Amino acid sequence: MAQLPTDQNQQENNNSISLTMITTKLRGLNVNAMEFITKDFDNTKTTTVSKTSTSTTLKEKKNSMIKRDIVRKKESINILFCGHVNAGKSTISGQLLYQMGQVDQRTLDKHQAEAREKSYGSFGRAWFETEKKHFIILDAPGHRHFVPNMIVGAAQADIAILVISARKGEFETGFERDGQTREHTLLVKTSGVRYLIILINKMDDPTVKWNQIRYDEIKDKLTNYLKKYDFKPDENTIFIPSSGLTGDFLKKHPGEELVPWFKGPTFIEYLDNLPSLDRNIDGPFRMPIVEKYREMGMIIMGKIESGCCRVGDRCVIMPNRTPVEVTNIYYEDIETDSCICGENVRLKLKNVQEEGISPGFILCDAEQELCHVGKVFDVQIAFIEHESIDQCKSLIIRGYTAVLHIYAASVDVQLQRFIALIDRKTGERTQTNPLFIRPGQVAIARFELSQTGKAICMEPFKHFPQLGRFTLREKDRTVAVGKILKIVN
Repeated sequence: MAQLPTDQNQQENNNSISLTMITTKLRGLNVNAMEFITKDFDNTKTTTVSKTSTSTTLKEKKNSMIKRDIVRKKESINILFCGHVNAGKSTISGQLLYQMGQVDQRTLDKHQAEAREKSYGSFGRAWFETEKKHFIILDAPGHRHFVPNMIVGAAQADIAILVISARKGEFETGFERDGQTREHTLLVKTSGVRYLIILINKMDDPTVKWNQIRYDEIKDKLTNYLKKYDFKPDENTIFIPSSGLTGDFLKKHPGEELVPWFKGPTFIEYLDNLPSLDRNIDGPFRMPIVEKYREMGMIIMGKIESGCCRVGDRCVIMPNRTPVEVTNIYYEDIETDSCICGENVRLKLKNVQEEGISPGFILCDAEQELCHVGKVFDVQIAFIEHESIDQCKSLIIRGYTAVLHIYAASVDVQLQRFIALIDRKTGERTQTNPLFIRPGQVAIARFELSQTGKAICMEPFKHFPQLGRFTLREKDRTVAVGKILKIVN
């Protein structure tokens, strides 16, 4: 029986469960969505960065060898469970791993019992395989204080699974303005996920009893809301009824006697039949670092967003330009000699100390174009209408400060000036050099890092969407989302 992989350097706290646990909860927020996102963030995960020509025969040979290796591997897909507290994300994750043969019943019962004793949990990175694909479940502990972790997880995700409770009263609580359903939808859309799967969970609850009327009620309300984000049923979105407790509709249909009205695929059937994702293996190597730890050497973790890597490659850690060498590559619980974009891996590095690496740094190939670094940059930004924003923030003016989250990096930034106001419907500039904007408006603005002498890795959105999206947060709430237009300095 395969065992869940563990991260030996993961910190423990009172609100988390051990890394081998299969529980998953995402932190919750509340936000009002903005229509402009449907246009600005619809490039999803495909890297559109211009390909960097490699002059050396060695580099061309390496890419050729790794492409040949891909044929022997299943496609790697990163999935993230999200949704309101107590929607059933933990139970679904456990059942999924059990049904796919990753844990046995005794382990499942043990972890579910431990999960009931705690308010929030996390499970480390778990994985399972179908006939066609290899799926990584990203770690996303679920408390509103850990929203930055949710942003990091969403940045790595190819597919988001929004778990909704069908139990009477629970859907309404999660969907109202103080619930997490709306905020999680915003975060996964702005992070660029390809597909959204809505699991309407707890359909077996005594208040529901697999009632089609309740299912259709929830589906209709969510469909109208999701249209703001360009999530379209039958194109990039699907609704599936489910029971995390019994496992119905995760892998197998419970039978027409119980649910005669649903003719769609099960969760696993849908995942396995999605088209292959377009990966940019020929692009410059980019691996944003999300975690680090020491284990007989320095090990970093993250998802490869572009390019490929082999043991022995000489790389550079940006933004500090630290030269390193890749000595070992670990893909799940096996050691391999190569890795490609889309895979979540661990790399052992030589010639670097732990204090020389921070989450948000990016590993690049020394023989290819390095990622950009910036401290002053122009953005297109949408400030979110939020009922609980302080009255003094009803106008956003020059000097406004907040925390910027871009992939795994988080830094304090200050608004230098507004360059133009943007019409949300047409995308045209309507006013130049405005003195202020209000929540709900879209603008082009210039920001600068608050800390003198500091710089972070970033890319213009049009060249590299994964490293060009950002979220702005203040006082534990998301206040704006946007994209990098230009790196000024």
